[in-house]
Amino acid sequence: MNFLIIPLAWEFFVFYPSFTNDRFRAILIIKMRVGTSATNKFMATKKKDILDKLAEEVDKIKENDTDLEPKKAKKTATAAVAAVKKGDISLMEDLLEKNPVKIPQVGDVLEGTVIDITSNSLLLDLGALGTGIVLGKEIKDGLALNKVKKGDKVGATLIDLENEDGYIELSIREASYERAWDDLESKRDAMLAVTIKVLDANKGGLMIEVNGITGFIPVSQLSSEHYPRVEDGDKNKILELLKKMVGKELLVRILDVDRETEKLIVSERAASSEKEKEVISQLQVGDVIEGEISGVVDFGAFVKFLPPSKVDSDRESDKIEGLVHISELAWQLIDDPRAIVKTNDKVKAKIIGIDDTRISLSIKALAKDPWSEIAEKYKVGDIVQGKIDKINPFGAFVYLDKDIHGLAHVSEFQEVYPGKKMDDILRAGETYSWKILSIEPKDHRMGLMIVKEEK
Repeated sequence: MNFLIIPLAWEFFVFYPSFTNDRFRAILIIKMRVGTSATNKFMATKKKDILDKLAEEVDKIKENDTDLEPKKAKKTATAAVAAVKKGDISLMEDLLEKNPVKIPQVGDVLEGTVIDITSNSLLLDLGALGTGIVLGKEIKDGLALNKVKKGDKVGATLIDLENEDGYIELSIREASYERAWDDLESKRDAMLAVTIKVLDANKGGLMIEVNGITGFIPVSQLSSEHYPRVEDGDKNKILELLKKMVGKELLVRILDVDRETEKLIVSERAASSEKEKEVISQLQVGDVIEGEISGVVDFGAFVKFLPPSKVDSDRESDKIEGLVHISELAWQLIDDPRAIVKTNDKVKAKIIGIDDTRISLSIKALAKDPWSEIAEKYKVGDIVQGKIDKINPFGAFVYLDKDIHGLAHVSEFQEVYPGKKMDDILRAGETYSWKILSIEPKDHRMGLMIVKEEK
């Protein structure tokens, strides 16, 4: 007997010649793993049986060949090796050439079918490669987002071709991390809305989580429903409002994804834009709405109101929001919008602009323009009394009455007081005599010059 072939779940081709002196002289073992759906535990048991049987066979060879002459044994061994080279190895090479096998590398992502799940391990059928195992914390971390069951297809990263128990060891956590970024990029490109959970808040926005990845929503990207309205713009008060959203779920759209820097920016406002566009399509520039001041900021006031199709609704979620810019609150000059309107005030406003989901409103457009009748009150050349509202580097703003104001430019002042600064002669809040130099009712402009006091 020159060759012994033992076929099992793992096929071993064992080639050895008869010889006299050395137990393992000229033994050549070629191990090949073939496709199986059995588990590696079964394979490990069979492997031990194979080795025990192989030892027994070698002992028999030693007993039978004890009396052979050394020269004959050497000749037999040489022939066996030659036979291996010429015969079986050539056949094996031919098989491998016709059926090439790609050997996976550590770090490759493999797909397998779940065949068993326990509290601390998960077995995957990897087809021709055998059985893979995911252990311990890898399961909890990697499967936290996706509950799996037997028969499911699962992707996992190869971390060891054969661990101490004979399994192909895998990591679902690493594969899930890459798949999570792939999914985020896909949703960004498709402009799909996703549900996220708010983890924490800072003065700039909200920390969120989606697909197990941490991201950020800037305050400017919150919807009108969740935008923090603070009367005095206090950042600490804004933070208090934002922290109330921790733990809540929001519908957002992904704006920016960068897996290399682990950057993820999302927008709640963008996710609600399609719905808002549909509602806003019911509105037209020139429409007059009735609503409630929902917040006052340095640059104006926000007004919430119901669209025509929801005019009888009492649900807060049915309301849409527009902005009254500080310049559209009233006809007079305004330094602080809070001096004109307060939160919860009931107001009427005219729609003066619609840009995508932004609605621009005007309260002053519904009030009579005092400049339309200015010719009846003031004329160029008149000497009038006026109170200085504020002084800027280029001049002083002066109110002749509660609605009409003019500008006394610094160049006109220096004609009256050469070499002097306005701050040296004039004070904000004080009343002085002025000469009207020009009136432009359409542009709401009036030019003034200080009248020098007689001593």
